[in-house]
Amino acid sequence: MAKKVALVTGGSRGIGFGIARHLAADGCSLVINGVREESAVRTALDELRGYGVEAVYSRGDTGVTTDRERMIRDTVGAFGRLDVLVNNAGMTSPGRLDILEATEENFDRVMAVNAKGPFFLCQAAAHVMIKQREADPSFRGCIINVTSMSATVVSTNRGDYCISKAALAMGSLLWAARLAEFGIDCYEIRPGIIATDMTAPVTAKYDKLIAEGLTVERRWGTPDDIGRAAAALARGDLPYATGQVLSIDGGLTMGRL
Repeated sequence: MAKKVALVTGGSRGIGFGIARHLAADGCSLVINGVREESAVRTALDELRGYGVEAVYSRGDTGVTTDRERMIRDTVGAFGRLDVLVNNAGMTSPGRLDILEATEENFDRVMAVNAKGPFFLCQAAAHVMIKQREADPSFRGCIINVTSMSATVVSTNRGDYCISKAALAMGSLLWAARLAEFGIDCYEIRPGIIATDMTAPVTAKYDKLIAEGLTVERRWGTPDDIGRAAAALARGDLPYATGQVLSIDGGLTMGRL
């Protein structure tokens, strides 16, 4: 993928960084998005550049229209093209409130970051990719939306989060159907319990559940697990499969008796 350019939202830590590392290892030029100051992500950028690729930072909030527009401008401005969009940036449910106590303010914020932002980044990236397809009929684009097992698994203390991920799952299908004629594949990666800073506060809870058999593979998932899957999709290793969901969850959502 030496000539490919990828934009990875939330790409400086956690799952996003796991994805970025594997794309860099494959030779992909990177635009890493995040909300922190660039000085705070310098170590991550240096590690990615250690793979011999270019990696630039585009600071912005996926829930803000002008920030999303800047991400696309920064990508095309730096590299002149966009081949892969990874919608990974997301936020958990503030306070993990029971749905009987949920607030509109929290709901709107979670939906903006986790559902609305990725939807319109897909739209913006699609316009860039369609132009590239018109200029080069052999061009193939790739969009990867990172959702969660919470798209289908109920957590009544994170209703806004669950709904946002279910919305993004449907968005993946919509874009897969709409963009197929332009040679742009759209996939969903649906992680299970992944060891990141987002899940750190519930480590003890899930350590116990995993040990008791919550997952078929009795371990936490890692950002590396997700990164391997994303890189395979970006390389085109799963052709003729647009719209598909890759559940990377150690068998958690497998039907079992």
